[in-house]
Amino acid sequence: MARNHNIDGVRIQFTAEEEIAKDVEEKALAEESVKLKAEYDAQAYSRNRQAEYPSIQECVHAILDDDLTALQEKRQAVKTKYPKS
Repeated sequence: MARNHNIDGVRIQFTAEEEIAKDVEEKALAEESVKLKAEYDAQAYSRNRQAEYPSIQECVHAILDDDLTALQEKRQAVKTKYPKS
C-alpha cells in the first residue's frame, strides 16, 4: 500500500517498505545526532580551558624568565575552574 505525502507542494508516493526504511534512517540519524551532541558537550571543559590557558608567548617568557612555577599555578587554576567531570 502506497502512502501519499505532500512535500513543498509536490505529491510523492512511498511504498510501505520505503516508509519503513525512511523511519529507520530517521531514527538512526536522530540517535547519531544525540551521540555527537553528548560527545561535543563532554568536551566543553577542554574548550573552556583552552580559552583561558596562558598563551604560547606567556609560556615562552615563563621558560626564559625561569618562572615555571607561576605558569604551572596559572594552568592549575584553569584546570580547577574547569574540571573534566
